[in-house]
Amino acid sequence: MPEQVFIFDTTLRDGEQSPGCSMNLEEKLEIARQLDRLGVDILEAGFPIASQGDFDAVQAVAAEVRRPIIAALARAHPQDIERAGEALRAAARARIHTFLATSDIHLKYKLRKTREEILKQISESVGHAKSLCSDVEFSPEDAGRTDRAYLIECCQAAVEAGATVLNLPDTVGYCLEFEYEQMFADVKARIRTSDRVTLSTHTHDDLGLAVANTLAGIRGGARQVECTINGIGERAGNAALEEIVMALRVRSDVLPGFTAIRTEELYPSSQLLARVTGVTVQRNKAVVGLNAFAHEAGIHQDGVLKNAITYEIMQPQTVGMPSNHIVLGKHSGRHALAKRYEELGYQLSKAELDQAYQSFCKLADRKKQVYDEDLLAVISESFAKAPETFGLKLFQSVAASEGCSTATVELVKDNQVYHDSATGDGPCDAAFRAIDRITGIPGAVQDLSVHTIGQGTLGVAEVSIRARFEGREFTGKWTSQNVVEAAARAYLEAANRAHHELKRVAEAAAAASKSVHANPMVDRMVPGGY
Repeated sequence: MPEQVFIFDTTLRDGEQSPGCSMNLEEKLEIARQLDRLGVDILEAGFPIASQGDFDAVQAVAAEVRRPIIAALARAHPQDIERAGEALRAAARARIHTFLATSDIHLKYKLRKTREEILKQISESVGHAKSLCSDVEFSPEDAGRTDRAYLIECCQAAVEAGATVLNLPDTVGYCLEFEYEQMFADVKARIRTSDRVTLSTHTHDDLGLAVANTLAGIRGGARQVECTINGIGERAGNAALEEIVMALRVRSDVLPGFTAIRTEELYPSSQLLARVTGVTVQRNKAVVGLNAFAHEAGIHQDGVLKNAITYEIMQPQTVGMPSNHIVLGKHSGRHALAKRYEELGYQLSKAELDQAYQSFCKLADRKKQVYDEDLLAVISESFAKAPETFGLKLFQSVAASEGCSTATVELVKDNQVYHDSATGDGPCDAAFRAIDRITGIPGAVQDLSVHTIGQGTLGVAEVSIRARFEGREFTGKWTSQNVVEAAARAYLEAANRAHHELKRVAEAAAAASKSVHANPMVDRMVPGGY
């Protein structure tokens, strides 16, 4: 019978120790609230003795986040444990997590203590923590490289002193799967009253085995796993929460556990952490990377378009992503190309598709990704350069260091001048919004890049923009010594292309409707008529 595996999230503690991932108090609270929505069982909020900021963060999270257990880390020293207990005083459910190194390597080079001294310190520190908090977790640091018989002694001492959770960390990511699994099996078999203690994993990714070792630990008897969002953490990182959770869900046929995680919150949690820390998620990251549900290879695209299960072992919506994504590039096939043309309003014959595919392949060899406007250019040379529906006559912008920026634009269409202003988060955003107000087709910028041509103040800015208008993407490019003007003109170029294509689609739909009305036999075939 599957048992629940409790998720101990240490994003705010071990994860924050990752270079470049430190967070202030408000950011930690924002992440903690999201972890609560995600459904983590235990939330390690920080290391109170480390700094006043860490103490304040643990105290604030403990006071506000009430559902999960709030844990605080402490070395096996009286002052650390006292500080952790004080920070957790307002928690609805608190846990003191204390640790002490047990491997001979750490005893010799770091602690300079004997095994007997370490055993005594474990008993005293766990007992001290127990006097302050009923829920105490003990971690024998570097358990993976600790002599097994001595590790059992250390764990037994912690249990006898009152520990409720035994966490066996592979602190340096050294263990292989079979070793880590066996360590849990040994501890579970040889610790007296082990049935009253929860065993926990804590793995690092130095050899790329953090998630695999976590799953091995579960097979060995662990029912708590310590992990972080996006796998952030010391050195190569910790085990990634999202990967563990989805492995347990997707492979429930062979893995002996389930979690209470709301998986639809995985992608939002990943994106929030990336925004707060500024550390982006690699595109090919499992479960939450942008490429996790993207398909470019023609064989894969063909299968996914027929039935997603052919190449997707989980649905993107399950982890909070809106949908999968068919990427058109040099590896794409005819099926994906035909499907996209259908979405753009073109029903191509086999001969037309063959001809379009040959042109598409030549284009795809030159570009990393092919966009809708490129496909329109392939269909007909007349679409290679969309007519300039709107021309830019005047442009002015005012940037502000605080508050909203403003922009004023004058566009010309059919010899008539249109004038409007708008505010935005910056001068470029304000210019885009002003253009939207005139054209009547608001766009959302998907990508904006600035490339400097030339040196120093004599250089010019080349701005490339990719924007989405009514569900379709169009690009624009412009060069100017004024970066904001270049961005505005590039955005207008994309808007002109969008205006031209949307007008074509509307005219084609109107012509099709007129054709149906002109045929009485077709009209009678439509239920209810028109």
